[in-house]
Amino acid sequence: MRPTVAIVGRPNVGKSTLFNRLVGKRLALVDDTPGVTRDRREGDARLGDLDFTVVDTAGLEEAEAESLTGRMRLQTEAAIRDADVVLFLVDSRVGVTPIDGHFAELVRRSDTPVILVANKAEGRAGEAGAYEAFGLGFGDPVPLSAEHGEGMADLYEALRPYIDAVAPPRDETEPEPDGEDETPEARAAKPLRIAVVGRPNAGKSTLVNALIGEDRMLTGPEAGITRDSVSVDWEWRGRRIKLFDTAGMRRKARVQDKLEKLSVADTLRAIRFAEVVVLCLDATTPFEKQDLQIADLVVREGRAIVIALDKWDLVEDRVKAWKDLRETCERLLPQIRGVPLVRLSGLTGEGLDELMKAVIKVEEVWTRRVSTAQVNRWLEHVLQRHPPPAVSGRRIKIRYATQAKTRPPTFAIFCSRPDALPDSYTRYLANDLRETFDLAGIPLRLNIRGGGENPYDKKKDG
Repeated sequence: MRPTVAIVGRPNVGKSTLFNRLVGKRLALVDDTPGVTRDRREGDARLGDLDFTVVDTAGLEEAEAESLTGRMRLQTEAAIRDADVVLFLVDSRVGVTPIDGHFAELVRRSDTPVILVANKAEGRAGEAGAYEAFGLGFGDPVPLSAEHGEGMADLYEALRPYIDAVAPPRDETEPEPDGEDETPEARAAKPLRIAVVGRPNAGKSTLVNALIGEDRMLTGPEAGITRDSVSVDWEWRGRRIKLFDTAGMRRKARVQDKLEKLSVADTLRAIRFAEVVVLCLDATTPFEKQDLQIADLVVREGRAIVIALDKWDLVEDRVKAWKDLRETCERLLPQIRGVPLVRLSGLTGEGLDELMKAVIKVEEVWTRRVSTAQVNRWLEHVLQRHPPPAVSGRRIKIRYATQAKTRPPTFAIFCSRPDALPDSYTRYLANDLRETFDLAGIPLRLNIRGGGENPYDKKKDG
């Protein structure tokens, strides 16, 4: 069992910077703007020989419970309740503020142990604030600089008793698995990475909450609540899942704010690291230009994709709408012909099982491998039925084909004059491949190459 450490404090005291330091990578967005973090964000942290889960939280602020800030505070309070120990951060350079004192009382009322951390303590400028932190009543503060990595040894000593109480130190003589010798069963046991993407206010966070069965993500009528990609570990019918909720992506021309640019970059990273991307569309206003651009981005990255038509409960004439949507999808997204379309409502829970079945199926297609013998039998049949056209009076001789890789399925076709093969014929080959081997709805790569003789041709001379 991994211990959980929650980082809390008022806005802009360096919580996300410390989170990134502990996980060893830049996962959380960091900016001088107060209140960048809104959702809880978890990461696998290691400090010396201490392994634990660290949780970055929204800055504690006073606000009405129904407001966005109030809902952010409720998320932070939930993180405090679930943690084994809390790191309460203050800014050494600013000193203890009335807001720090107010929320110190909130943290003190919980049963969770608290370690006081005086961040930004590098140099003399932070000394006074670090001493002032004694007045909060949490004992000796741990002075450190999350940005520069100073004071981490002191934080280790403060954390160790709480971490050891939950999970004893790992035996350093045990070799760590490097992944090189994993069995297929071990690889299959790894969590399936799913990124939920879409325009702002398309219902992404509501959908993630509905899937996992708890209000884990911050939701509301305001567009653009989610700012960075937040992952949640989950299980569906015995299959381990890592869900990524992402920031809404607007048209590039509208993205001017520095923080929004960081959010979009974080969403792009989530897409690149995902195996399946769920494109969430508002069923009442589907297939807008930005929806198509996001879909095209996912295809260019080579990810498997499922289109979720969210807010289906708001659609009136469902029979007509469903027929129109399928026709529109086939017309506007020919590059992923046959892509799964799922009608659902994150609010009511309708269609969630159908979504996950589509995700599992499309991931299987995305990882499918076709034997070279099967590919060449297909090629022989295709060439007999529809040989490549002559270009400048000369025939193009296609020799053989093979599947070069999976994720997504990528096929190499070797011919005498690859540069002369018309794009229309390449599309014909790709479409026939999809139909023959049931590769509908995923990106498919076709590489036309020049090359020697077919190594699988048994009729060639020995």
